[in-house]
Amino acid sequence: MNYTIKKENNCLIVSVIGDVDISLTDSLREDVDLALAEYSVNSLVFDLTEVDFVDSSGLGVILGRYKRVTAKGGKVYLAGAKPQVKKVLDLSGLPRLMEIYPSVNLLLDKIG
Repeated sequence: MNYTIKKENNCLIVSVIGDVDISLTDSLREDVDLALAEYSVNSLVFDLTEVDFVDSSGLGVILGRYKRVTAKGGKVYLAGAKPQVKKVLDLSGLPRLMEIYPSVNLLLDKIG
């Protein structure tokens, strides 16, 4: 498993390491959905600090969780994206839907 999921305050933080591609997306989707069902949180944070590559299936997981969380009045954030990952995110249009922060710590300071 190349990710961890933890609850901190009222946020679910998903920290991924390496590539977010087809080899990871099924388990990532299932585990995030289970954690969202288990914890009552208003915010979902994808910590991309250690991510080197995101493909379309990875973008699909992020977008799918965005739809799920925002349907319940919550927010999804992206944090720590390296320049090459940020470029893919920008091209996908996800930053128009979710706020992006340089680090998880800055994000958590901002949203409390």
